[in-house]
Amino acid sequence: MSGLWYDISAPRYEAKQAKSIIHPFAVRGYTGMTINPYQGCQHRCAYCYATYEWSPEFYDKVYAKSNAPEVLEKELQSWKGSTINPVMVASATDAYQPAELKYGLTRRCVQVLQKYNVPYYVFTKSAIIERDLELHRRYAHNCFVVWSITTANERIRRVVEPGTPPAERIFAVIKKFTDAGVPCGVNVDPIMPLVTDTDEELDAVVDCCKEAGVKYVFGAMLRMREDIWDRMKLALRLLGIPDGERRYRQIYEIKEPLAKPYIACNKEYGKKVTDRLYKKIESRGLCPDFPDHVRPQDIDRSCAGQTTMLSFTETSSD
Repeated sequence: MSGLWYDISAPRYEAKQAKSIIHPFAVRGYTGMTINPYQGCQHRCAYCYATYEWSPEFYDKVYAKSNAPEVLEKELQSWKGSTINPVMVASATDAYQPAELKYGLTRRCVQVLQKYNVPYYVFTKSAIIERDLELHRRYAHNCFVVWSITTANERIRRVVEPGTPPAERIFAVIKKFTDAGVPCGVNVDPIMPLVTDTDEELDAVVDCCKEAGVKYVFGAMLRMREDIWDRMKLALRLLGIPDGERRYRQIYEIKEPLAKPYIACNKEYGKKVTDRLYKKIESRGLCPDFPDHVRPQDIDRSCAGQTTMLSFTETSSD
């Protein structure tokens, strides 16, 4: 897959039926639920954690789970228990990648979540979510929209995540959301050693967050895995990082083949970078954490049987 990563041609789309859509999710101490209306992603990020052997065509074929909204509704109707943890939309791909323009599955799934009073987080690197501004605005009390932004440097972006919009475009969309009162955050993740961990890089992203009205900013260092390492070696060469591969081997104590599924960078190195990031966040009066308003909620099943699906134009902010 690493040899195909930098091919920026559009992926093939294919619809498929899902047997289930909502699943338990846990990462770095966080536990909750997640839905993924799509499998595969067009953003082609070199550092992507969702690529692995289970999805060898992750960049080149995007599957749309065409029955996802209907399956989600059935699962919520039959939910065991009266409460539900916040749902992450989405954990293994970007729910607002270009495929959403064709299929609209994320919009319809979000409508189902709102219908049943389910709290949710949206994680995205896209500007396409702008179409759903009004949809999220009316549910601002029970949702949190997070953009994953690794860099405000256009030269770096074109190499490490060539399928994503420029940061300038994303921050313009974020400003519309914050102006509308939607709780917004930015996740500076992953921070890539020698690439995006300088004061200049971190200051640029945090300053853009402040200007866009973002209140919550957090981040974490890049974790290494065998396929990610293959792609990062090429990215370091394309970026012209002096002696990049050798220095990464030191920072991550890499011995090939990689024995562990994930390798963290040297603790001292990583702590220095993240400490600097959080000092920059706090010095600008921002919060380095999640808001506390998105918490487990009682499911509202009184809506069962009601039709609430809206058309694109009825929920568009345009």
